Amino acid sequence: MELQLALDLVDIPGAKEVVREVGAYVDIIEIGTPVVINEGLRAVKEIKAQFPHLKVLADLKIMDAGGYEVMKASEAGADIVTVLGVSDDATIRGAVAEARKQGRKIMVDMINVKDLETRAREIDALGADYICVHSGYDHQASGLNSFADLAVIKRVVKQAKTAIAGGIKLETLPEVIQAAPDLVIVGGGITGQADKQAVAAEMQKLVKAV
Repeated sequence: MELQLALDLVDIPGAKEVVREVGAYVDIIEIGTPVVINEGLRAVKEIKAQFPHLKVLADLKIMDAGGYEVMKASEAGADIVTVLGVSDDATIRGAVAEARKQGRKIMVDMINVKDLETRAREIDALGADYICVHSGYDHQASGLNSFADLAVIKRVVKQAKTAIAGGIKLETLPEVIQAAPDLVIVGGGITGQADKQAVAAEMQKLVKAV
C-alpha cells in the first residue's frame, strides 16, 4: 500500500516547503488541480527536479485531448497523470497510449461517475494503471465518503490498482486501510495539521504495516 500527499492550496515555494517536511514519509507527491491552474506545469517540473526520488502526480483531470495533455505533463516530469472517468473512451485510450510511450502511468478519477461498477470494468479494460474513487471537496461538505465506492471497484477491477481520495485523516485512516486500496491519497489530513511531519510519519507507519 502506498501513500500519496495531495498539495492543493499552495504555491511552488509552499509546495517545496511541505515536501521538505514530509517527503520522507510519502511515496507520491500530487500537484493538485488548483496548483496547476495557478502555477502551470512548472509546478510539476520544479517539484520533480528538486525531489527526483519521489514520484510526482499531475492532477490534470483530463477530459479531452488525452494524448496531448499526457505528453505535456510527461515533458514536465510527471510520473502519473489523472484523467476523468466521465471522459470519452477515446480520451482515456489516448492518454493510456501516450503514457505507455513516455513510460508514465495513468490514474482515472471516478469523481461523478454514476455507474461505478460498469465504468470501472470499462476503464480497467482500457488499460488504466490506477482507478481512484474520490469524494471531492464539494462532496465532503455534504458528509459523503468513498468507502462504499472503493468496495465496488475492488470487486470488479482485475488489472488496475485501486486508490481512494477525499477527506482522509489520521483518525479515519484505519478504516480506509481496512478497505484495502493499493494507494491512499491524503491532502489536508497532513497539510492542514500543526505537526505535518508527525502526522505523515504515523500515517506511513499505518499504511506500510499492511
